[in-house]
Amino acid sequence: MRVIEFGRFGGPEVLTEAERPDPVPGDGEILVDVEAAGVNFGDIKNVAGQYAPPETLPHVPGMEVVGRTQDGRRVLGYLTAGGYASKAVVRGRDLVELPDGVGSGEATALLVQGLTAWHLLRSAARVRPGETVVVNAAAGGVGSLALQLAKRFGAGRVIATASTEDKRALALELGADVAVDGAADGYRERVLDANRGAGVDVVLDAIGGRVFEQGLEVLASFGRLITYGASAGTGLPPVDPGLLTMRNTILGGLWLVPILEEAGAAGPPLQELLRLAAAQQIRPLVGGEYPLSAAATAHEDLLARRTTGKLVLRVGPDGE
Repeated sequence: MRVIEFGRFGGPEVLTEAERPDPVPGDGEILVDVEAAGVNFGDIKNVAGQYAPPETLPHVPGMEVVGRTQDGRRVLGYLTAGGYASKAVVRGRDLVELPDGVGSGEATALLVQGLTAWHLLRSAARVRPGETVVVNAAAGGVGSLALQLAKRFGAGRVIATASTEDKRALALELGADVAVDGAADGYRERVLDANRGAGVDVVLDAIGGRVFEQGLEVLASFGRLITYGASAGTGLPPVDPGLLTMRNTILGGLWLVPILEEAGAAGPPLQELLRLAAAQQIRPLVGGEYPLSAAATAHEDLLARRTTGKLVLRVGPDGE
């Protein structure tokens, strides 16, 4: 089978194409002929040796695949590694059959990004009807789905932040009530102004740094900030628990991987997301499709923030 692998840690340049023997499924596992594989920031960190580095090299990255089982079912599957390949082995509990009307790119967007958005709102922030929700980086894979789901789950007002006019226009098209510049300078003032001067109930943040700090400052009493990343590259600044107490502020975090390891991917949340997508009640964004051999280019584009939505590697039958 064809694979994209890396034999040393580094940037996109270390990804190379190779041939490997077909994988053999074990107990509870299913072999999938891969049609498309999702690209994630987690893959980039994996290649760099920063995120769950593999014990042995060379290693095939990739956590999401769409393809066909040996009995002909079209499926979406989550795996910890091995997705950048023409064949993959997936645990049965991490495999779900795709409904009609959901494309391979849309499906991969609903797995890591979609489930992250779902759990941010349902499990972590526990958004209630009528609440105001701020979605930072609202044109990204998680953010674009989070703002749509927030409306579906009853949020009274959704404020999107994004870095460019085009991305803010996209957020409004997807259902945000208002979209503002997400830059750190002036973030607090812009968000409060977008909420008519009042504090907000929920901030979903994957930027970190000064945006994280100001996100805490825009919360109303008993407001919740949920962090799930730090794309600004400056990490998360220290937080004084005393200030949280004085402001009646709730700070939480979310990482999807332990949730999937405990419960598997193919549960009710993913089924709900697929139903909503099939009914065109949410719109998963596909930001770019690349042949498998261009995986390094996909990583470069994602690192450079040149895309919106989900990036997908096409393996077959439409890939090269």
